[in-house]
This record gives sequence, C-alpha cells and structure tokens, in this order.
Amino acid sequence: MINAILLAAAQSTVPATPSWTPTIGIVMIVCNLVAFAIGRFAIQKPGTGPDLPGDKPAILTKFGIPELLATASFGHILGAGVILGLSNAGVI
Repeated sequence: MINAILLAAAQSTVPATPSWTPTIGIVMIVCNLVAFAIGRFAIQKPGTGPDLPGDKPAILTKFGIPELLATASFGHILGAGVILGLSNAGVI
C-alpha cells in the first residue's frame, strides 16, 4: 500500500527529460570546453599525476590524466544541469 503511494507520488514529480538532439550535443560540448577553461586556471598544481599520451591541444598543455578526468566530470555535471535547465525553460 505504501509502496504504491510512493510510486504514484514519484511519477508525478519527475520532469520529462529531453531526448538527444544535435543541439543538446552542442550544449554538452560547450559546457565541457568551459569546464576545461575553468580547470586550466583553477587547478593549482597541474601535471603532478601521469601525463596524457600523444600530442595535446593547446588548452590541455599542462593537463595530466587526473586533471582531464576531473574537468571532464565537472563538464558533464555542468552540461547535465544546463540541458535540464534549458529544456525545463523551454529553450531547447
């Protein structure tokens, strides 16, 4: 009985999430680039961990594997919030 009430309450409050479109992909890419730019200036001791293999773009010159994982994770969290916010506002 209680489970049915909780299930009914949870279903009515969950907002609709948008399906993937190229616009949503572009928003996620932009959010990740913003996160890399923030990480480049915010990380106090860059390059202390293992280095990235191969040639790197200019924005990742001082980044190692820990910095890459941290900024990409932050970018995806930021992107998910922006996508949900924009879709809830009706922009995308």
